[in-house]
Amino acid sequence: MNGVPGQIGRYVVERELGSGGMGEVYLAFSPAGDPVAVKLIRPDRLDPVTRARFEKEALIARTVVGTNRVARFLDADPYAERPWLAMEYVPGRTLLSYVDGSGPLSAPLVASLGALLTEGLQAVHAVGLLHRDLKPQNVMLGAYGPILIDFGLGAFLDTSKDTLSHSGMIIGTVRCMPPEQALGRTKVKESADVYGLGTVLLYAATGHYPYDGARWEAIVAQVANADQDPDLSGLPPALEPLIGSMLAHDPADRPSLDAVMAGCTSVLAAAGLSPMAARHALIDATATDEEGPALGNEPSSAAWKRIAEQAVTLDENEPDSPLDGPPPAAPEPDGEGAEGAAEGAGAENVPGSSADGTTPPAPVVEVPVPVPVPRKPGRPPASLQVAEELRSRYAAQPGL
Repeated sequence: MNGVPGQIGRYVVERELGSGGMGEVYLAFSPAGDPVAVKLIRPDRLDPVTRARFEKEALIARTVVGTNRVARFLDADPYAERPWLAMEYVPGRTLLSYVDGSGPLSAPLVASLGALLTEGLQAVHAVGLLHRDLKPQNVMLGAYGPILIDFGLGAFLDTSKDTLSHSGMIIGTVRCMPPEQALGRTKVKESADVYGLGTVLLYAATGHYPYDGARWEAIVAQVANADQDPDLSGLPPALEPLIGSMLAHDPADRPSLDAVMAGCTSVLAAAGLSPMAARHALIDATATDEEGPALGNEPSSAAWKRIAEQAVTLDENEPDSPLDGPPPAAPEPDGEGAEGAAEGAGAENVPGSSADGTTPPAPVVEVPVPVPVPRKPGRPPASLQVAEELRSRYAAQPGL
C-alpha cells in the first residue's frame, strides 16, 4: 500500500490496520519479531503543549497493572516529527464489526462485556488517567474476551467543538461523546468514561447509539440537549435501568464504576450465571476469525528481510526508548505562543510534514551477523521495570 512507512521507531511495519480521526495504525514487528500495533498521530494534532501532555500520559500509561482488559502500552515517541505509540497487538474483530455482522448480544452477554470492560477502566482510573474515546470500534473481541484499545491517546482527545468535524470523529466519537464534552468542557472526569461505556453497552445490546443523525452537528445538538433523552429502544428490560443511568446527561447522576460492576453482576446472577461462566459464554459467542484481521503472528517474508537488514544495534549512549531519556528542547512556535499553537491544532493541514506525513526510515546498515552490544550499566529501561513489577505481583498471587 502506498504511503505505508517501512519503519516507525525501532518497529518494522508490515501493513496498515486502519485509520481514523487520530491517525493511522499499523501492524509492525519488534527487532525480535513480536507483533505490535503502532499508531502515528495526525499532523493537525501537533503542538508543543499537546506533545508534552502526551509524554506525561504515556509515562503513566506504562504503569497500568491489575487488568487483562486494556491493551498494554509498550513505547512511544512524543517528540518525533509525527508522534507515535506502540501498543500490544490484539487480534480479533471490533465490537462494531461483530454487532453489524452478527447482530446484538443477549442481555447476559452484554452484562459480562460490561463487567469485564469496567474492570479495565478501574485500572486505568486508578493511575489517574481516562480513556476518553470509548466506542464500539475501540473494543476488540478475541479468544481471551473483550480488550480496550487506543488507550494512551487521551492527550490528543481534549477536543473542542470547533474541531469535532475532523475526519473520523463523526462516525464513532461524536455518537459516543458525553454531553459535557459536546458542550466544550474538555476537562472531563471519570464519569465521562462511564457515559462512553454506556454507549458501548447500548450498541452491543441494540445495534444503535443513544443519539444519531445525518450530520455531526445534529448529533452534537442532541447530545448537548438536556431535554432530549437517549434512544433506549430495543434495550432488554434487565439492562435498561443500568445503561439508562450511565447515559444520564448530568455527570453527577451517573453511577460509579463500582456501581456499574455491581449492576452487571446482578444481571448475571438473575440469569443464573457466574461471572466466569458468562465470560466463557461471551468468548464462545464472539471469538471468530471471520472478517477479522489476520493474527499477525507471522510477518511476511518482506518484513522478515527488513527486520534482518535493520537489526537494531543499541548505542550505549542512547536510551532504549524515547520515554527513557529527557525530552528534546521544545521548539519555538512560529508567530505565536504555546496557547495559540494549541488553539490551531485543529487545522486540517499543518506545514512542515513530509508528503506522506511520516518520518523517513532510518538508513539500512548491512551487517553479516548482528553482534549484540552489552547494555551500559545503570538504570534499567522503564519497560523492564514495569515487566519486573508485573512478575513480582503475579508471583505474590499464586491464586491467579
